[in-house]
Amino acid sequence: MLEKNHDVWFSEYYMDDDVKLSLKIDEILHVEQSPFQKIHIFRNETFGVFMVLDGYTQVTEKDEFVYHDMIIHPAMAVNPDAKRVLIIGAGDGGTAREVSRYNTIETIDMVEIDEAVVRACQKYMPSTASILDKEPRLNLMFRDGLEFVHNAPDNSYDIILVDSTDPAGPGEGLFTTAFYNDCFRILSEDGILINQHEGAFFEGDIEEMKKAHAKIKKTFPIAKVFGFTTPTYASGYWFFGFASKKLDPITDHKPERWEAFGLKTRYYNSDLHKGAFALSNHVKEILASVL
Repeated sequence: MLEKNHDVWFSEYYMDDDVKLSLKIDEILHVEQSPFQKIHIFRNETFGVFMVLDGYTQVTEKDEFVYHDMIIHPAMAVNPDAKRVLIIGAGDGGTAREVSRYNTIETIDMVEIDEAVVRACQKYMPSTASILDKEPRLNLMFRDGLEFVHNAPDNSYDIILVDSTDPAGPGEGLFTTAFYNDCFRILSEDGILINQHEGAFFEGDIEEMKKAHAKIKKTFPIAKVFGFTTPTYASGYWFFGFASKKLDPITDHKPERWEAFGLKTRYYNSDLHKGAFALSNHVKEILASVL
């Protein structure tokens, strides 16, 4: 944090500290060192309440709808018959909130390693986290997601959503070949894995994107990447991975069935679904460089 003209700002630094995104702190709501990471929750006039973990912005009230729309709705538009969903991470509750909007989903298992994140978000970000003690289908477990997936039975989920931090600290194990192999094993034949896939602008993010994509390509017959725009993530353009045993996100897209759910979304729609998988040439080149 820095002070300028008597204002206090939070700054997230990129690329060896020569690029940063700064948000003025109007109020410090919560500071905590959990067993896993440093948690800050601030308030900013434009972005509302926002959470920072180990110095990196994770979620803001202003733009969280983009990320949370895109982590679940594209998968449900490809496999609208999904009944069993596993969420790894996602302590702010936004992913569970969007999953719970589907009345056809029967079970939602959510595995978050850091209970302190959940409790802080329940107190200070109810717009995302209030669902966590209201949804009867939700089974919230404070456990290591890597261990949970390793011990889960075969074919036990239709969709796995890996809503993790970057591949460092508590989220590091969720970017490994062993983890992706276990995800493959516990998915049904029509199962889909959505994973946090980093960015394609700054060199450090590109390297992590390539590593994750290489591992997923070796594990799943279908491995695609799709993008979305969110102002408070590095470069403003971020990506998810879409991996499946047999369903293709474009040729198996079922827009009419998804629209029949009748969900009102702020970011995702059927036209955007197709566009999200239409990648720029520089992203195509990055992914093509992965063997």
